[in-house]
Amino acid sequence: MRIFWQILMLAVFCMLAFLSCGVKRPQVLIQTELGDITVEIYEKKAPITASNFLKYIDENLFIGASFYRVVRMDNQPDKDVKIEVIQGGLGFSDNEKRLPPIEHETTDITGILHKDGVISMARNEPGTASSEFFICVGDQPELDFEGKRNPDGQGFAAFGKVIDGMNVVREIQSKHAEGQLLNPQIKINKIIRVQ
Repeated sequence: MRIFWQILMLAVFCMLAFLSCGVKRPQVLIQTELGDITVEIYEKKAPITASNFLKYIDENLFIGASFYRVVRMDNQPDKDVKIEVIQGGLGFSDNEKRLPPIEHETTDITGILHKDGVISMARNEPGTASSEFFICVGDQPELDFEGKRNPDGQGFAAFGKVIDGMNVVREIQSKHAEGQLLNPQIKINKIIRVQ
């Protein structure tokens, strides 16, 4: 009888492992004037943030979006805690396409840390993220929960990772900026689901 239960448990474990292998994460293609960036979205780990980003895509709300901000070691002289990212979205001005802000999913909840290529939501206060996102260039632990980049210590809401096109991300980060604002901005031609 004991062997029967061991075989049954092994069969259940194998079946669950097989089923989990078939689960695919959504992938989105960010087409810019400098090239394509493919991002895998962690829908299960960050359901609120991922759902928000995918809603912008599914409802074609990123039309007119751009990468407009780059943060490098050479353009944040007044910051004690330095980071490296590129930021994009609909921009700072009021935009009728912007959806309501979402609840803040911290990295201690999701487990998605701000490593090289991770995509995350820009925000002011926790719970103010909506359409603006950034991609990490190199590991950025100060953007995680309890990181020191934001004084509130809540970090930023990561929700996916670049799986192809980090060369494009780095090229965008190297472009001319006035302060941290790209001049000219890098146009995002479209953002679509590819899987």
